[in-house]
Amino acid sequence: MDRRSLIAPCDADEFRASARARLDACRTRLEEMLGGASGRPEDASARRDADNTLRPLNALFIEIGDLHRAIGLVRNVHAEAALREAAEDCEKAVVKFKTELILDRFLYDAVVACDAAALDGDGRRMLAHLLRDFRRSGVDRDDATRERVRRIHDELIALRQEFARNISTDVRTIELDGVEELEGLPADYIRRHMPAPDGKIRITTDYPDYNPFMVYARSARRREQLYRAFRSRAHPNNIAVLKSILARRYELARLLGYAHWADYVTEDKMIRDARSIEEFIDRVTAAAGERSSREYDVLLERKRCDEPRAEEVFDWEKGYYEELVRVERFNVDSRLLRPFLQYDAVKNGVLALASELFGIEFRYSVDAPRWHDDVEVLDVIEAGRHVGTVYLDMHPRVGKFKHAAMFPLALGVRERCLPEAALVCNFPNPREHDGQALLEHDDVVTFFHEFGHLLHHLFARDHEWVEFAGTGTEWDFVEVPSQLFEEWAWHPEVLERFAFHHESGEVLPADLIDGLREAKDFGQGLQVRQQMYYASLSLRCHDESPSAVDAETLQRDLQNRFSRFRFVEDTHFLASFGHLDGYSALYYTYMWSLVIEKDLFSVFLENGVMDPAVAARYREKILAPGGSSDARDLVTGFLGRPYGFAAFQEWLDAGVA
Repeated sequence: MDRRSLIAPCDADEFRASARARLDACRTRLEEMLGGASGRPEDASARRDADNTLRPLNALFIEIGDLHRAIGLVRNVHAEAALREAAEDCEKAVVKFKTELILDRFLYDAVVACDAAALDGDGRRMLAHLLRDFRRSGVDRDDATRERVRRIHDELIALRQEFARNISTDVRTIELDGVEELEGLPADYIRRHMPAPDGKIRITTDYPDYNPFMVYARSARRREQLYRAFRSRAHPNNIAVLKSILARRYELARLLGYAHWADYVTEDKMIRDARSIEEFIDRVTAAAGERSSREYDVLLERKRCDEPRAEEVFDWEKGYYEELVRVERFNVDSRLLRPFLQYDAVKNGVLALASELFGIEFRYSVDAPRWHDDVEVLDVIEAGRHVGTVYLDMHPRVGKFKHAAMFPLALGVRERCLPEAALVCNFPNPREHDGQALLEHDDVVTFFHEFGHLLHHLFARDHEWVEFAGTGTEWDFVEVPSQLFEEWAWHPEVLERFAFHHESGEVLPADLIDGLREAKDFGQGLQVRQQMYYASLSLRCHDESPSAVDAETLQRDLQNRFSRFRFVEDTHFLASFGHLDGYSALYYTYMWSLVIEKDLFSVFLENGVMDPAVAARYREKILAPGGSSDARDLVTGFLGRPYGFAAFQEWLDAGVA
């Protein structure tokens, strides 16, 4: 059954029927593999090998994985609430089956009986990972423990869905009294926010509204008001939901023999344990200490030009005063960049860059099924062959996922299936703004970031075992390719390819590019400290019993400790901290990956960012292997040495504050 049937237009009943049929087919495949129609034999280990156990199991993982990913995408992006609700129900059934699969003692015994010596290197690695994951699931525990593990997984998927739904559906609004309260904002933004019949101008907490307002609006009162609304999304509902999630995770970790969830979830990552996260956070915090202090002082000095007696810069003022400093010290006004960063031009530039660096081509597929009219479908072509498919769902809708992410749909497996993935973002929509969908440069960086994930997914496609396909490496390495591809968004030879004035066609002037690059790193010390706040919050929610944690007090204490910007009372960031769903204790991975990325990018800097030989080596050594080797070994293979902290520290120390 074609996986695309789930993302093609259909009603909720058709969706449920299609998902149910595919799940039933997976159950049949499992039973046929383990015992056939006559039932499972008494001896699970009888004549077990790669051909009758491991490869059929690999095929089952492909099928159930494709089903789960398609359902998850629909749950996050579909415009119809009935379809999103149907996807939630179907996802619960799929997770239940996957939990039963990994807790199936008969299946585990069959896998254990397979002879590792009869496998090649990738096969032995796959078998080792599979046995590790079985053990971590609790398959070797007693019946009562396995049953409780099953119930916890069922409860967790429902809670996680509720947590994400509460964020995506809670769009808050502030009301302005007139156009004068839009002073400072770009002209295209003001045109999109004319007064309603009642005279009010409404600004939402969705990113195309929120981000420019927080950077440009001169009304401090309104910026604070919007900030408070943004930082209170999904409150109070998600506080109770989060407490339940944390309690279930802690109980699960304890059942499986771990001190807490953070130790459980880090065991198979590069970092290995929760204590090492804490040490890493402390190291990075100290490394950014002096720079962040100097940058904060610069912001406070600039604020005192407006308010001579000001004693601090508030969190809702950070973006505004950083922008003023960039204008006045580096002569770069982001509002002047926007007319040169039209969405379609940026999109075409990103596609062209990837094509030039990696020798691929993107062709629009007008007849492919899609879940919304805004979605564009592109086939990926290499050496004349179709090698993958990309879906671009790039604009906000009611009920849609509110952030930006690459959603895998199908993993590329040798001679079985090609990779498919969706980029899901929330950029202004040209169809709604007379073609004037102008981006912030930060939006451009986000586009490059998610496209870096996409390239990783597309190129790691030549593996027999689905375990290693796509971004199947350790989770705390997954952000390396995305953060590395961001680097191209800052280079003149790249910007010149797509940064044209949307009306005149003029190329982005060199002085604006120079100013953008000079101002690029201002505020990085402050940003690193803010990231360490998020990383510590993510860890501390998961490294002890939730009964000992007051989550809302914790967010206040940790922000005041790590961030240079004091916690704003009566805000509730935790309720909309979506990464606590997918990443749980692992938010540190963004900064961990950045340390590695800065070392990798030094090779491109030495040879030129458009050097095709370096790009080819990066693809071969880092992207294409997927999870077939440990991430540390991949990095060593590209650099010719282990990665270090020096390039990150050099980047952190560079620039003007």
